Amino acid sequence: MFYPGFYFDSTYLLLLPAIIIAFWAQFKIDNAYKKYKNVRTASGVTGSEVARSILDGAGLFDVSVERYNKQLGDHYDPSSRVIRLSPEVYDGATVAAAGIAAHECGHAIQHQTHYSPLVLRTKIAPVVNIGSNLSIWLFMIGIFFGFPLFTKIGIIFFGGAVIYQLITLPVEFNASTRALSILKTRTFLYGDELKGAQKVLNAAAMTYVAATLMAISQLIRLIALNNRYNDN
Repeated sequence: MFYPGFYFDSTYLLLLPAIIIAFWAQFKIDNAYKKYKNVRTASGVTGSEVARSILDGAGLFDVSVERYNKQLGDHYDPSSRVIRLSPEVYDGATVAAAGIAAHECGHAIQHQTHYSPLVLRTKIAPVVNIGSNLSIWLFMIGIFFGFPLFTKIGIIFFGGAVIYQLITLPVEFNASTRALSILKTRTFLYGDELKGAQKVLNAAAMTYVAATLMAISQLIRLIALNNRYNDN
């Protein structure tokens, strides 16, 4: 049976706080990045130079640093052992570039030291990716055609995605903590520059918090919908 209420119903209100926080977090990162990508560092080192120096200092000579043609697409790829930096970060001698480059190095160091949350996240990622893609489809089929087992499986699969988001939080916060410590001790940044990098990384971390809250809210909504239609 088709349920129009599945598309437009009061359970969407459960997502509203997370949506507001997500917009706020995106606003924060956009503003922080826009400001500090234009603040040049006293040292004059680029993001790629910061990354290479940090990696060499940690003995990670086998981890390469590459230019990645996507704004804010900076990431560490553990399977390829490469840090990919967007052009503004790779070539930029700015506070934002130094902070972001150091953050990605933080992930590489986590990988080197077998940081437990990162190890766990990497192991469950393939299963979670498949499960999260199937979860909503299974849930919708269960609701539309009256198959309670499908809705329950969909909720379980989506719960895996929530767990993944929760594990991501300590991974990201720890990488930022490592980055700021390295930037300070290696004197890549000084005084207000370090504070600026912290603002950029804190703003970026809030986007992960917002994503986690959204996932939790969506899970609660799916459970509420499941209970509503199975009780009818």
